Amino acid sequence: MARFIADLVSTSRTETRTLVRLSLPIWGAQLAQAGMSVTDVMMTGRLSPTDLAAVSVGSSLWLPLMLLMTGTLMGLTPVVAQLLGAGKRAEIRPQVHQALWIALVMGLLAMLLIWTIVMPIFHWMEIPEAVASRSASYLLAIGAGMPGIALFLALRSFSDGMNHTRPALLISLIGLAVNIPSNYLLIYGGPGLVSMFGDWLPAPVQAIPALGAFGCGIATALSMWAMSLSMMVYTRRSSAYGDVELWHSPTPPRWKIIGELLYVGLPIGVAIFVEVTLFTLIALLIASLGEITVAAHQVALNYTSLLFMLPLSLSIAVTVRVGNTLGQGRLRAARMVAWHGAYISLAAALFNSTLVWLTADAVIDLYTRDGAVKTLTMSLIGLAMLYQVSDGLQVNLAGALRGYKDTRVVMLITMLAYWLVGLAGGHWLGTQGLAGLTPPMGVHGYWIGLIAGLTVAAILLGERLRRLSKRVAASQTDTANA
Repeated sequence: MARFIADLVSTSRTETRTLVRLSLPIWGAQLAQAGMSVTDVMMTGRLSPTDLAAVSVGSSLWLPLMLLMTGTLMGLTPVVAQLLGAGKRAEIRPQVHQALWIALVMGLLAMLLIWTIVMPIFHWMEIPEAVASRSASYLLAIGAGMPGIALFLALRSFSDGMNHTRPALLISLIGLAVNIPSNYLLIYGGPGLVSMFGDWLPAPVQAIPALGAFGCGIATALSMWAMSLSMMVYTRRSSAYGDVELWHSPTPPRWKIIGELLYVGLPIGVAIFVEVTLFTLIALLIASLGEITVAAHQVALNYTSLLFMLPLSLSIAVTVRVGNTLGQGRLRAARMVAWHGAYISLAAALFNSTLVWLTADAVIDLYTRDGAVKTLTMSLIGLAMLYQVSDGLQVNLAGALRGYKDTRVVMLITMLAYWLVGLAGGHWLGTQGLAGLTPPMGVHGYWIGLIAGLTVAAILLGERLRRLSKRVAASQTDTANA
């Protein structure tokens, strides 16, 4: 144990700066992308509780599909990172081309799925008619942007694996720059422009209709395509990728490479899908508790999810660093890199919890003017602080394991912890209470279930990383002694 701690301290002296350098642009990119969601919630929330509920419920359907694509395409990152570490740069381009084929197909399927399943799900969940109709129009617009965001995600995973994380920040800022004015124009229409600039605006401008939730969906789809096209231009023109001429000699689908990428990436996508499905189903289950509860849950989750971008960014950087180190054949060093990332993420999560406590009241005022929504949201803040710690730790442990391309066990742990403990336990607490000791806890019960599921995931992922990293490091020792 003493040797492990000494090695970890030594690793931190050399690894911390590299990890921070990689993760900060990713963090900025994640914040910019999360800022789009925050903008959606804030602008629709100030329009009406119904539009806010419509966007919240709609987001609970399209976000899981996007995150399934995100995770699946993240399988490209450790592949590129290990090839880069091993000096096999010529093998990177065909891998990226096949990932783009995967992205295009997944984006089109997501679009078709969103357009066909919306109303049946809303009827099954007994969503109020006013919320359901506005949410359906919001999702109709979102679907058109899904192929674009899928292509962006594939190119971003390539760039991250090349240790070039700044483009994600730059292009995400472009997306945010498109999203904010488009949201305002399309949500509030001419009346919104008049309230901001005055009634001197021309009559045609003042006559622009206020589209509410539908306008919010159009603005989001425009942002998705703006990011995709910008990333294509950047990867074509930038010299940062060296001799990996990405857009030279496009390759048709190669089923062997596609299968290998899906073998690594699909379990990541399923794991992230399972995680977000936990939040999705909770959002749908509490929809019957009324607009106030839905809005409060969404505000609390939206704010804490914004802070979660820091440990998530560290997780992506840890995947890259572990992959690079393994590709270089430094197996014992990779173990230290993995655990160093986990401890840094724990510190970041504790920082986030403190920030939630200090800023909650002021931040909630930015989301809503409704007193009932504010009161209920504040009651969730203490639980949100605990949630930050568990979620930050488990996502970085999973990131380290992905650097090892160990994705299937992560998927199984996620399914067990999130659905069995988090969702089932939270639903029981929310509707039945705790073994007769408490009455049904409502939305608070669901949040307690969230914390329990994330904590179990962190414990199991930590044990998996301990065993796997120790075994891989020992294999290098055995080879050296042979």
